[in-house]
Amino acid sequence: MAARPTTYYIATRPDGTVPPTCYDQARQATARGETVPTINLADRIGQIVNHPSPGQRWHTDKVFSYFHTYTAPGEILETIEEGWPIRLWIAEPLGETGNPAGSRHPYWLMTHQLRVVQETEAWRAFGHRGARVLAVLAQLPDAARQWATEWATDPHDTRRAYAAWTQRVHVTHALDWWAYFRAQYSRRAAARTVADQLADTAATQAATAAGADPEALAAIRLRARCLIAGELLHDRIHTGDYEKEIRALLLGTQLNASVPA
Repeated sequence: MAARPTTYYIATRPDGTVPPTCYDQARQATARGETVPTINLADRIGQIVNHPSPGQRWHTDKVFSYFHTYTAPGEILETIEEGWPIRLWIAEPLGETGNPAGSRHPYWLMTHQLRVVQETEAWRAFGHRGARVLAVLAQLPDAARQWATEWATDPHDTRRAYAAWTQRVHVTHALDWWAYFRAQYSRRAAARTVADQLADTAATQAATAAGADPEALAAIRLRARCLIAGELLHDRIHTGDYEKEIRALLLGTQLNASVPA
């Protein structure tokens, strides 16, 4: 059987420009009034693109030293300044390539020349469950407002339900062990980090606007972070009854059943 061809991805900012190789250097250069070089891939679909100011192979000796491509889309977001949103492209590295990280990050490939094959769906940066992850993130503001309303309507029973769930989440390490390490093993570590941040921000803003008190807000933020981890890694925490319990904790199944409607 022929080996599946390798797909190389490169992410850009929403305007199509490639982000710098080193963000600290880029911020310092911008603060000094210097222009940080980049190139817009949206204008180069189907074309061969040469790096505008290549650096030393393959080290970050300039603000923008090389094109940084990925074979594991779930790790792409580690190199984007703001994390999200992005545009995602399929590219073909050309000429000499390198990977200074070696076995630590085998999904990296740096190049000074590439062909921009096509734009692809940005959700792929969260792995193959990315479309579902983005759908849940879009629903989180409404969900957080609903959860805040549940606290305000019946704080006693809601607090008790969340306390039992929170304790179980912490005892089992559902979020900080199970989700963390399964994301590492499945090459979705960067996707998990960014999804966690997006979920926390969305829940915080919506619940705060709904008037949630600090205790309710902390619980709602944890629920949002667990929910997005459960969706991202739904296919990686599913073997045996105990793993299914962990997944149910992340998805908040217990809360769905016990919190007053």
